[in-house]
Amino acid sequence: MTPRLADRFILVLSLTGFLAFWWGLSVVKADPRVLPAPPEVLSVWWQEVRDGRMAHHLWATLGRVGVAFGLAMLIGSVLGVALGRHPRLDRWLDPWVTIFLNLPALVVIVLCYLWIGLNEVAAITAVTLNKTAMVMVTLREGARALSPEIADMAQVFRLSRMARLRHVLLPQLAPFLAAAARTGLAVIWKIVLVVEFLGRSSGIGFQIHLKFQLFDIAGVLAYALSFVAVMLVIDRMIIRPWDRHATRWRR
Repeated sequence: MTPRLADRFILVLSLTGFLAFWWGLSVVKADPRVLPAPPEVLSVWWQEVRDGRMAHHLWATLGRVGVAFGLAMLIGSVLGVALGRHPRLDRWLDPWVTIFLNLPALVVIVLCYLWIGLNEVAAITAVTLNKTAMVMVTLREGARALSPEIADMAQVFRLSRMARLRHVLLPQLAPFLAAAARTGLAVIWKIVLVVEFLGRSSGIGFQIHLKFQLFDIAGVLAYALSFVAVMLVIDRMIIRPWDRHATRWRR
């Protein structure tokens, strides 16, 4: 069995074990209102899919995740590399980074809604601010770990700025970018759900809010697990292959 096939087999076996654990727990509870069994959640999910609500709200959340993720990665990477390469700038701005890193996401979301309004700009801004500090810290450590020998070699061969960026800087930063992307994707969609829960009229978080008010646990699980499944696919199909590709030069 090839490593890739073995990895897929383990994934299927692990997910099967999770479903079995969930089903068994629902049987022990013996009350579908507390923890509905997988077939009941699947029935609710299929009804939402047939009515078109699942796709509509799923795409709304994915759009917010994509925009906020892209902005946070871009801004955080540029600032993180700048801090890592310039120690004096890092000393001055390190308290700022610590403040934003430890500022509760809920506080940032509420303030953005109060200052900007209950709109998409406030939602994206809140999510981006929450994630940017995490990316900055990761890329700052990556910039600090850059090899001076490779930089000296690039200078000896008189590589252009673009050549240094492509052949010296990015290959060394790629593992840190991949790590920031993986952790960021796992965190950012959860923040998006809170943003939607508090102040949007579409998205998975908005639907979970509605189901919560109706005490519809099956509906909450149907929407939550749908987005978890999408994030699992993105992680397996995009983030992990990129991570392996980014670190191949170290092997």
